[in-house]
Amino acid sequence: MIYTNQRLAYGNTLKELGKTNQRIVVLDADLGGSTMGKIFEEAFPERHFEMGIAEANMTSVAAGLAQTGKIPFTNSFAVFAGGRAFDQIRQTIAIGRLNVKICGASSGMSDFGDGATHQCVEDLALFRAVPNMTVICPADANETVEAVKAIVEYDGPCYLRLNRNDYPNVTPEGKKFEIGKPYVLRDGKDIAVCATGYMVAAAKEAAELLKGEISVKVINVPTLKPLDEECLRRLVGECGGVITAEEHNIIGGLGSAVAEIFRKDKKPVDFVGIEDKFGCSAHNYKELLEYYGLTKEHISAAIREMAADK
Repeated sequence: MIYTNQRLAYGNTLKELGKTNQRIVVLDADLGGSTMGKIFEEAFPERHFEMGIAEANMTSVAAGLAQTGKIPFTNSFAVFAGGRAFDQIRQTIAIGRLNVKICGASSGMSDFGDGATHQCVEDLALFRAVPNMTVICPADANETVEAVKAIVEYDGPCYLRLNRNDYPNVTPEGKKFEIGKPYVLRDGKDIAVCATGYMVAAAKEAAELLKGEISVKVINVPTLKPLDEECLRRLVGECGGVITAEEHNIIGGLGSAVAEIFRKDKKPVDFVGIEDKFGCSAHNYKELLEYYGLTKEHISAAIREMAADK
């Protein structure tokens, strides 16, 4: 089945995997109706644990379940999944390299109505900085399905970042997810745009806007950590510069990861992202994306500026 919502793709994929993998268990923090942990709960109530509004406790219980051989998935809004449980994630899961999967739903600006307290613009930076943590941000629902399959098979702590809203798929259905591997979605030779999450779609649209003017290569980077440096260098190739695009603070996320790779190369890197600000409430998701400069127009402007400086 093809989904157009990452949360539905996540919940239904967990349910399907749970039919044959008895080790999968799911924990929710009073948000199962939003994270879609409820889909797993309806199918396997004996393997679903409602922990209430207590992310720290939920994370500690998940650590214990992992030590018994289970594969626990913890679910909450991204801002709470890491923020409320950081001590437990760091001290128990990451140091112990425990096989816990942390799912941060409603990430970035996607919870447009609830404002700064519920919009998470710093989670990628937080989880990237934790040793032993794998950090994954799928582009769309298709990629979410395959990412969930991959992290079930991977032995170790993972953070999975998911958007709240419906939007079209830009990645192929059924493409095997390789942890750590970026890949080209649109070829080009002048400027490379490395994008993650929702911004992959915006990057493709920006490349189309500039068709005939600037040849833009679009690279999907669904794994922020580990990120295969040699693979990314090879994909960028002879492009004269790199633009990163992310629905996240420009500090510590994809832009930082890419800049760290190209820091010794004579290749310019610039960022399209949230300019070190918290979110705010809006009438809809599009309104926030425009306000914070997360659109195809903003990406194309950054590409034009870089191309002009070459």
